[in-house]
Formats: sequence, structure tokens, C-alpha cells
Amino acid sequence: MKKFRPIRSKQRVLSRRSFIGKTAGAIAAFTIVPRHVLGGAGNTAPSEKLNIAAVGVGGMGRSNVKNCECENIVALCDVDWDYAAVQFENYPKAKRYKDYRVMLEKEKGIDAVIVATPDHTHAGPAMMAIKLGKHVYVQKPLTYSVEEARKLTEAAREAGVATQMGNQGHSGEGVRLVREWIQAGAIGGVREVHIWTNRPFGRWGWPQGVERPKETPAAPANMDWDLWLGPAPQRPYHPAYHPSKWRGWLDFGTGSLGDMGCHIFDAPFWALDLGAPQSVEAASTPVNSETYPVASMVTYKFAARGNMPGLTMTWYDGGLKPPRPEELGPGRRMGTEDGGVLFVGEKGTLMAGTTGGSPRLIPETKMQAYERPAKTIPRIEGTHEQNWIDACKGGPAACSNFDYAGPMTEMVLLGCVAIRARQKLYWDAENLKVTNVPEANEFVHRVYRSGWTL
Repeated sequence: MKKFRPIRSKQRVLSRRSFIGKTAGAIAAFTIVPRHVLGGAGNTAPSEKLNIAAVGVGGMGRSNVKNCECENIVALCDVDWDYAAVQFENYPKAKRYKDYRVMLEKEKGIDAVIVATPDHTHAGPAMMAIKLGKHVYVQKPLTYSVEEARKLTEAAREAGVATQMGNQGHSGEGVRLVREWIQAGAIGGVREVHIWTNRPFGRWGWPQGVERPKETPAAPANMDWDLWLGPAPQRPYHPAYHPSKWRGWLDFGTGSLGDMGCHIFDAPFWALDLGAPQSVEAASTPVNSETYPVASMVTYKFAARGNMPGLTMTWYDGGLKPPRPEELGPGRRMGTEDGGVLFVGEKGTLMAGTTGGSPRLIPETKMQAYERPAKTIPRIEGTHEQNWIDACKGGPAACSNFDYAGPMTEMVLLGCVAIRARQKLYWDAENLKVTNVPEANEFVHRVYRSGWTL
């Protein structure tokens, strides 16, 4: 078992570990110490476990914490204690908080932090943890705004902490096959990519294209509504926002792009060595001042990269889809239930699911005849969270660390900027600036409510 590296206070790490190291010999003189205490093959010694805290544990955070429970879950933070009640019961020894700032100030022994709050409150706890030298795992999209993604990426790099974004498909087999096949020339140069999702509809959907509710009911007794709002503008509580319905609201979520973009863009972003687009343009159903539209189509333009040609990548949501390839054949589903991706190359077409899963050349006869290249990309053992834990303990960087996930999030969220700006935007990535529509930059950056900073 690899020891995890000290992250902030060497004195703290030594006080916890050197005691075990110095006393183990003395204990051994009087008794035989079981392997499960000292560690060894198949076992993790207590001194080798991370102390993990989580912010936002009522929703996706449940799964993230569950996949980390091989470590020490020492603190849980959620603004709604009724929504988080089951998780509190699952980890009765973990200390409970409503304000992540209080938790991070008080719990000096935390090594790593999971952030699984709504989009508008990702950056705050993640940045505070990074500045304290904590490793961080942040749900997708990495941040609410383009600028926040850049700042988190730079801060994590400077702090030298282990990071991971929660786009779990990047730990999967499918996205690796897509990259290996495309890099090996399976479909030739790719000039078109089409990406689609059924969101905001489907079993995991939420309302969009609606106006702000007029009713002002009281917030649940065990919920701190002001903390839930965080840096967002003040407004009264309403169940139209919490729980689980915040994604479509402009002040809180990032719409279908934020929910599914970091999953479905992942395969083309990696396989085609994409970075920042040259331009982005959106068309949609009517846009109001409160929520994302019911359906949208966003077109990204990318320059040539190395020996790869320039390309156009088009996003469809709300039931919109690209034309069905003729070569797909009757009776075959395009993508998966929730969406998919089509790579259109000079020599053929490649189709994959929402996380790059189950990639296939089409038509199927071409897939059957294809001689697959060697698997050259390292495969991930265990969960996406375990991949991060291994990085926290001194292993290789996690597969979707912020140096990868940050630029991809910037690209995804530029689509949100285009939807709100309603004009074609030309992008200066180095300076984080829309060059042709200055007023669109208010959506690139973000004004925090008084009392909140990054």
C-alpha cells in the first residue's frame, strides 16, 4: 500500500503516523499484531487511510461517499439535514455541518474533500479546500462559470493536490477504445461530430423554459436556504429549485449542457485532442431570464490540431437529434436512451453512447471486419472515486484531474454562454474573453452575492 503524501501540515501527518511507526515495534515485543491492523496485501492499515469530508451528500454525493467508504469518512456537510438524513445515518461517526466554511476551518485532520452540491456552489468549497492543501473530487460540471473552471484548475496545479471531476465515464473502457481507434485512423480524419441528449426530459429530467414561481413558502425547518443560495442572487425559497430541480435555473444550474456535456463531450474531447473552440453559436427555443430553453442546438468550431483537420461539433438537446446515418441500418438504436455521439470521418462513422460506451463502427459489417489496434492506454481499476483516492495516496494523477477536466468544462460551458448571448461568439481562450460581443462576457465571469468570494 502506498502511503499518501503529506498535503498541508507535516506536523499533523507525523503526529498521526509517526506514533504508529514508533510504537509498532514496542507492541510487537509483547503480542502478534494482526495484518489488518498493520496493513499488507489485501488490507489497509488505519494509518494509511484518508480522512475524507463531503459537501453536498443528499443527492449524487451519496454515491461518491459510498465509493470512498474504504477510507475514513470523518465529516459530512449539507444545508438540508432532512434531505441528507439517510447519509448521516449511514456514517454516524462523521461530524455534521451545514456550512462548509465552518467544517473546513474546524476539521484540521481532513485530507480530501468531495464536492457534490448544485452547480452554482461547486467552486467555493473546492477552492477553499485546495487553498488548505486538501485533495478534491468535484462533481461535473467542474464549475458554474468558465472563469471559475480556469481558476480552480490553476489553483489545484499550484497547490499540487490530487483532483478528479465526477464524469465517471472517463474511467471506463469505452472512452479508451474510442481514443485508440480514432488515433489509429479507424475512420480517417474527423471533420464532424454530433452529440445529443434527451435532457431536460427523460427519467432524470427537470423543468426548463418556465418562469419564476410567485409563491413564497417557508423553507424546510432543517434547511438553511441562505447557505443553499451561496453566491447566487437572493430569492425566496421554493420547491421548484430544491431538491433536484435546480439544473434548469440560470442562477443555479447549467442546463442540459452542464448535466450531460461533461459526459458526452468527453470522448471527442479526448480522442480528437480538442481544446478551446474558435467560435460557438447557439439556436434554441425561446430564452427567458430565468431558465434555460426547452431545446437547443450549439455549434462549436475547432481549428486543425497537429495532423487532425479542423472540425465542427454540434450539440443537440431537448429532443433534438442529428440526422440518422443511412449506414446505421433499420432497427438499430442511435446511441443510448439518454443520448450519444457520432464521429463522421473521411473513411467512415463511429457511434458511441453517452460516456463513450459501447463504441461501434457503422455499418456493423465494417465493425466486424475491423482489426482493432492494441490497447495502449492504461485501464482504470476500480471506481472513478478509487482512481482519485489512489492519486491522493501518491499514485499517478487521476484520469479526469483538473488539468484535463478544467479545459473541457470551459469548452462545455461556452455553449451555455452562447445560449444566453444568442449570437455567434468568437473566443479568446488565453484571455477568457469573447472578442466580438463584449456583453457576453458577463456570462463568462460571475458576480458573487455580498459575503461570498472565491
